[in-house]
Amino acid sequence: MSETEAVHEPSEPAQQLTTSGESDERVREEWTEYDFDGSAKLAVEDLDVHYGDEQALQSVSLDVPEESVTALIGPSGCGKSTFLRCLNRMNDRVKSARIDGSVRLDGEEIYTDGVNLVELRKRIGMVFQEPNPFPKSIRDNISYGPRKHGDLDTGLLARLLGRDDREDEDELVERALRRAALWDEVKDRLDDNALGLSGGQQQRLCIARCLAVDPEVILMDEPASALDPIATAKIEDLIEELAEDYTVVVVTHNMQQAARISDQTAVFLTGGELVEYGDTDRIFENPESQRVEDYITGKFG
Repeated sequence: MSETEAVHEPSEPAQQLTTSGESDERVREEWTEYDFDGSAKLAVEDLDVHYGDEQALQSVSLDVPEESVTALIGPSGCGKSTFLRCLNRMNDRVKSARIDGSVRLDGEEIYTDGVNLVELRKRIGMVFQEPNPFPKSIRDNISYGPRKHGDLDTGLLARLLGRDDREDEDELVERALRRAALWDEVKDRLDDNALGLSGGQQQRLCIARCLAVDPEVILMDEPASALDPIATAKIEDLIEELAEDYTVVVVTHNMQQAARISDQTAVFLTGGELVEYGDTDRIFENPESQRVEDYITGKFG
Protein backbone atom coordinates (compact mmCIF):
# COMPACT_ATOMS: atom_id res chain seq x y z
CA MET A 1 0.00 0.00 0.00
CA SER A 2 1.38 3.38 -0.94
CA GLU A 3 1.85 6.19 1.56
CA THR A 4 -1.00 8.11 -0.02
CA GLU A 5 -3.31 5.12 0.34
CA ALA A 6 -2.53 4.54 4.00
CA VAL A 7 -5.51 4.78 6.37
CA HIS A 8 -4.84 6.31 9.76
CA GLU A 9 -7.18 5.51 12.67
CA PRO A 10 -8.28 8.62 14.56
CA SER A 11 -7.16 8.80 18.19
CA GLU A 12 -10.75 9.56 19.27
CA PRO A 13 -14.01 8.35 17.70
CA ALA A 14 -15.36 10.92 15.25
CA GLN A 15 -18.20 12.98 16.67
CA GLN A 16 -21.43 12.90 14.73
CA LEU A 17 -24.32 15.31 15.02
CA THR A 18 -27.60 14.01 16.47
CA THR A 19 -31.02 15.27 15.42
CA SER A 20 -30.93 17.75 18.30
CA GLY A 21 -27.76 19.36 16.97
CA GLU A 22 -25.54 17.88 19.65
CA SER A 23 -22.44 15.89 18.82
CA ASP A 24 -22.42 12.23 19.82
CA GLU A 25 -19.97 12.12 22.72
CA ARG A 26 -19.28 9.59 25.46
CA VAL A 27 -19.70 11.12 28.93
CA ARG A 28 -16.76 10.65 31.24
CA GLU A 29 -17.36 10.03 34.92
CA GLU A 30 -14.77 12.60 36.00
CA TRP A 31 -16.75 15.35 34.25
CA THR A 32 -19.51 15.07 36.86
CA GLU A 33 -17.36 14.49 39.94
CA TYR A 34 -17.37 17.74 41.89
CA ASP A 35 -15.24 18.06 45.01
CA PHE A 36 -16.21 20.76 47.49
CA ASP A 37 -15.56 21.64 51.12
CA GLY A 38 -18.13 20.54 53.67
CA SER A 39 -20.85 17.92 53.49
CA ALA A 40 -23.57 17.47 50.90
CA LYS A 41 -27.01 18.71 51.84
CA LEU A 42 -28.52 16.56 49.08
CA ALA A 43 -26.84 13.48 47.65
CA VAL A 44 -28.28 11.90 44.49
CA GLU A 45 -27.02 8.56 43.22
CA ASP A 46 -27.91 6.60 40.07
CA LEU A 47 -31.24 8.37 39.62
CA ASP A 48 -33.37 7.04 36.74
CA VAL A 49 -36.82 8.41 35.90
CA HIS A 50 -39.28 6.98 33.39
CA TYR A 51 -42.63 8.40 32.30
CA GLY A 52 -44.25 5.26 30.98
CA ASP A 53 -41.86 3.88 28.34
CA GLU A 54 -39.96 7.16 27.99
CA GLN A 55 -36.79 7.67 30.01
CA ALA A 56 -36.46 11.23 31.28
CA LEU A 57 -33.32 10.86 33.40
CA GLN A 58 -30.59 8.26 33.15
CA SER A 59 -28.24 7.35 35.99
CA VAL A 60 -27.79 10.86 37.42
CA SER A 61 -25.45 11.22 40.39
CA LEU A 62 -24.88 14.65 41.92
CA ASP A 63 -24.06 16.09 45.38
CA VAL A 64 -25.45 19.51 46.33
CA PRO A 65 -23.36 21.57 48.80
CA GLU A 66 -25.06 23.16 51.78
CA GLU A 67 -25.83 26.92 51.75
CA SER A 68 -25.02 27.48 48.10
CA VAL A 69 -26.74 28.01 44.76
CA THR A 70 -26.71 25.12 42.28
CA ALA A 71 -27.91 25.95 38.76
CA LEU A 72 -29.36 23.29 36.44
CA ILE A 73 -29.05 24.25 32.77
CA GLY A 74 -29.63 22.57 29.42
CA PRO A 75 -31.98 22.64 26.42
CA SER A 76 -35.73 22.06 26.73
CA GLY A 77 -36.71 18.48 27.42
CA CYS A 78 -33.37 17.39 28.87
CA GLY A 79 -34.74 16.51 32.32
CA LYS A 80 -33.83 19.56 34.44
CA SER A 81 -37.28 20.09 35.92
CA THR A 82 -37.82 16.35 36.30
CA PHE A 83 -34.61 16.17 38.33
CA LEU A 84 -35.65 19.16 40.45
CA ARG A 85 -39.04 17.60 41.27
CA CYS A 86 -37.33 14.37 42.33
CA LEU A 87 -35.58 16.23 45.15
CA ASN A 88 -38.79 16.58 47.17
CA ARG A 89 -40.77 13.76 45.54
CA MET A 90 -43.10 16.02 43.57
CA ASN A 91 -42.96 13.44 40.76
CA ASP A 92 -44.88 11.08 43.05
CA ARG A 93 -47.95 12.96 41.86
CA VAL A 94 -47.38 11.83 38.26
CA LYS A 95 -49.05 8.44 37.83
CA SER A 96 -46.85 7.36 34.92
CA ALA A 97 -43.60 8.25 36.70
CA ARG A 98 -41.22 5.53 37.89
CA ILE A 99 -38.22 6.62 39.95
CA ASP A 100 -35.22 4.42 40.71
CA GLY A 101 -32.07 5.38 42.58
CA SER A 102 -31.27 7.27 45.75
CA VAL A 103 -31.82 10.81 47.03
CA ARG A 104 -30.54 11.56 50.54
CA LEU A 105 -31.23 14.67 52.60
CA ASP A 106 -28.60 15.09 55.32
CA GLY A 107 -27.72 11.44 54.78
CA GLU A 108 -31.30 10.16 55.14
CA GLU A 109 -32.97 8.43 52.18
CA ILE A 110 -36.17 10.18 51.07
CA TYR A 111 -37.32 7.37 48.73
CA THR A 112 -38.36 4.90 51.40
CA ASP A 113 -41.75 3.78 52.64
CA GLY A 114 -43.03 5.75 55.59
CA VAL A 115 -41.43 9.09 54.67
CA ASN A 116 -43.77 11.91 55.71
CA LEU A 117 -44.15 13.84 52.45
CA VAL A 118 -45.73 16.85 54.15
CA GLU A 119 -42.72 17.15 56.45
CA LEU A 120 -40.31 16.49 53.56
CA ARG A 121 -41.83 19.29 51.49
CA LYS A 122 -41.67 21.57 54.49
CA ARG A 123 -37.91 20.94 54.67
CA ILE A 124 -37.50 21.14 50.88
CA GLY A 125 -39.71 23.94 49.58
CA MET A 126 -40.61 24.69 45.97
CA VAL A 127 -41.06 27.89 43.96
CA PHE A 128 -42.62 27.42 40.54
CA GLN A 129 -42.12 29.12 37.18
CA GLU A 130 -45.39 31.07 37.26
CA PRO A 131 -46.24 33.02 40.42
CA ASN A 132 -49.12 31.22 42.13
CA PRO A 133 -50.30 33.25 45.14
CA PHE A 134 -53.48 32.12 46.84
CA PRO A 135 -56.54 34.37 46.26
CA LYS A 136 -56.21 35.58 49.82
CA SER A 137 -54.65 38.52 51.59
CA ILE A 138 -50.89 38.98 51.58
CA ARG A 139 -50.90 38.18 55.30
CA ASP A 140 -52.90 34.97 54.84
CA ASN A 141 -50.62 33.81 52.01
CA ILE A 142 -47.63 33.93 54.39
CA SER A 143 -49.34 32.43 57.44
CA TYR A 144 -51.17 29.67 55.52
CA GLY A 145 -48.31 27.15 55.72
CA PRO A 146 -47.46 27.64 59.41
CA ARG A 147 -51.15 27.31 60.27
CA LYS A 148 -51.44 24.08 58.27
CA HIS A 149 -48.38 22.68 60.00
CA GLY A 150 -49.74 23.65 63.43
CA ASP A 151 -47.09 26.27 64.12
CA LEU A 152 -49.68 29.05 64.40
CA ASP A 153 -53.14 29.05 65.96
CA THR A 154 -55.16 32.22 65.38
CA GLY A 155 -58.70 30.85 65.37
CA LEU A 156 -61.65 31.73 67.58
CA LEU A 157 -61.10 28.77 69.92
CA ALA A 158 -57.48 29.77 70.45
CA ARG A 159 -58.55 33.30 71.36
CA LEU A 160 -61.17 32.00 73.80
CA LEU A 161 -58.59 29.75 75.45
CA GLY A 162 -56.03 32.54 75.61
CA ARG A 163 -53.66 30.82 73.17
CA ASP A 164 -54.01 33.19 70.25
CA ASP A 165 -50.77 33.42 68.24
CA ARG A 166 -51.67 36.73 66.57
CA GLU A 167 -48.47 38.45 67.69
CA ASP A 168 -46.39 35.48 66.56
CA GLU A 169 -48.17 35.63 63.20
CA ASP A 170 -47.33 39.31 62.78
CA GLU A 171 -43.68 38.63 63.53
CA LEU A 172 -43.57 35.64 61.15
CA VAL A 173 -45.22 37.57 58.32
CA GLU A 174 -42.81 40.47 58.67
CA ARG A 175 -39.78 38.19 58.92
CA ALA A 176 -40.71 36.18 55.81
CA LEU A 177 -41.48 39.29 53.76
CA ARG A 178 -38.23 40.92 54.82
CA ARG A 179 -36.28 37.81 53.82
CA ALA A 180 -38.00 37.95 50.44
CA ALA A 181 -37.16 41.67 50.04
CA LEU A 182 -40.86 42.56 49.86
CA TRP A 183 -41.71 44.01 53.27
CA ASP A 184 -41.13 47.70 52.45
CA GLU A 185 -43.37 47.42 49.37
CA VAL A 186 -46.37 45.78 51.07
CA LYS A 187 -46.18 46.54 54.81
CA ASP A 188 -49.07 49.03 54.60
CA ARG A 189 -51.41 46.69 52.70
CA LEU A 190 -51.02 43.27 54.27
CA ASP A 191 -54.78 42.71 54.19
CA ASP A 192 -55.06 43.43 50.44
CA ASN A 193 -55.60 40.56 48.03
CA ALA A 194 -52.26 39.16 46.88
CA LEU A 195 -53.53 38.92 43.30
CA GLY A 196 -53.31 42.72 43.13
CA LEU A 197 -49.52 42.62 43.31
CA SER A 198 -47.32 42.89 40.22
CA GLY A 199 -45.86 39.72 38.70
CA GLY A 200 -42.46 40.26 40.31
CA GLN A 201 -44.03 41.03 43.67
CA GLN A 202 -46.21 37.91 43.41
CA GLN A 203 -43.13 35.76 42.80
CA ARG A 204 -41.34 37.24 45.80
CA LEU A 205 -44.51 36.66 47.83
CA CYS A 206 -44.39 32.99 46.81
CA ILE A 207 -40.77 32.87 47.95
CA ALA A 208 -41.79 34.48 51.25
CA ARG A 209 -44.59 31.89 51.59
CA CYS A 210 -42.00 29.16 51.11
CA LEU A 211 -39.67 30.75 53.69
CA ALA A 212 -42.48 31.05 56.25
CA VAL A 213 -42.32 27.33 57.08
CA ASP A 214 -38.55 27.58 57.62
CA PRO A 215 -37.26 25.18 54.95
CA GLU A 216 -33.68 23.96 54.65
CA VAL A 217 -33.64 23.66 50.86
CA ILE A 218 -35.41 25.85 48.28
CA LEU A 219 -36.07 24.46 44.80
CA MET A 220 -36.80 27.02 42.07
CA ASP A 221 -38.07 26.10 38.61
CA GLU A 222 -37.23 29.04 36.32
CA PRO A 223 -38.45 31.55 38.92
CA ALA A 224 -37.79 34.62 36.76
CA SER A 225 -38.72 33.41 33.28
CA ALA A 226 -42.11 35.17 33.31
CA LEU A 227 -40.78 38.45 34.74
CA ASP A 228 -39.47 41.71 33.29
CA PRO A 229 -35.74 42.57 33.58
CA ILE A 230 -36.15 44.74 36.70
CA ALA A 231 -38.17 42.07 38.55
CA THR A 232 -35.70 39.44 37.35
CA ALA A 233 -32.78 41.38 38.82
CA LYS A 234 -34.56 41.54 42.19
CA ILE A 235 -35.15 37.78 42.14
CA GLU A 236 -31.49 37.16 41.28
CA ASP A 237 -30.31 39.40 44.12
CA LEU A 238 -32.69 37.59 46.46
CA ILE A 239 -31.41 34.14 45.44
CA GLU A 240 -27.83 35.16 46.23
CA GLU A 241 -28.91 36.46 49.65
CA LEU A 242 -30.90 33.31 50.43
CA ALA A 243 -27.83 31.13 49.84
CA GLU A 244 -26.32 32.60 53.01
CA ASP A 245 -28.88 30.62 55.04
CA TYR A 246 -30.44 28.09 52.67
CA THR A 247 -29.45 25.54 50.04
CA VAL A 248 -30.88 26.71 46.71
CA VAL A 249 -31.27 24.61 43.54
CA VAL A 250 -32.53 26.55 40.53
CA VAL A 251 -33.49 25.52 36.99
CA THR A 252 -32.84 28.22 34.41
CA HIS A 253 -32.77 28.51 30.62
CA ASN A 254 -30.83 31.76 30.97
CA MET A 255 -27.13 30.87 30.95
CA GLN A 256 -26.09 34.41 31.83
CA GLN A 257 -28.33 34.16 34.87
CA ALA A 258 -26.76 30.85 35.89
CA ALA A 259 -23.30 32.41 35.56
CA ARG A 260 -24.33 35.39 37.69
CA ILE A 261 -26.06 33.69 40.61
CA SER A 262 -24.75 30.15 41.03
CA ASP A 263 -21.77 28.64 42.82
CA GLN A 264 -21.88 25.41 40.82
CA THR A 265 -23.63 24.39 37.61
CA ALA A 266 -24.95 21.06 36.35
CA VAL A 267 -25.44 20.69 32.59
CA PHE A 268 -28.10 18.26 31.36
CA LEU A 269 -28.29 17.40 27.66
CA THR A 270 -30.50 15.30 25.39
CA GLY A 271 -31.67 12.00 26.81
CA GLY A 272 -31.69 13.07 30.45
CA GLU A 273 -27.91 12.81 30.84
CA LEU A 274 -25.95 14.81 33.36
CA VAL A 275 -22.96 15.62 31.16
CA GLU A 276 -20.92 17.95 33.34
CA TYR A 277 -21.08 19.34 36.88
CA GLY A 278 -18.69 21.61 38.70
CA ASP A 279 -17.69 25.11 39.71
CA THR A 280 -19.72 27.60 37.67
CA ASP A 281 -16.74 29.64 36.50
CA ARG A 282 -15.00 26.51 35.20
CA ILE A 283 -18.11 25.18 33.46
CA PHE A 284 -18.59 28.42 31.56
CA GLU A 285 -14.95 29.26 30.90
CA ASN A 286 -13.34 25.85 30.38
CA PRO A 287 -15.82 22.95 30.09
CA GLU A 288 -14.47 19.44 29.66
CA SER A 289 -17.24 18.27 27.32
CA GLN A 290 -17.36 19.44 23.71
CA ARG A 291 -21.16 19.21 23.82
CA VAL A 292 -21.29 21.50 26.85
CA GLU A 293 -19.02 24.00 25.09
CA ASP A 294 -21.23 23.84 21.99
CA TYR A 295 -24.34 24.43 24.10
CA ILE A 296 -22.85 27.33 26.04
CA THR A 297 -21.57 28.99 22.85
CA GLY A 298 -24.97 28.63 21.20
CA LYS A 299 -24.21 26.01 18.55
CA PHE A 300 -27.39 24.17 19.58
CA GLY A 301 -30.12 24.35 22.21
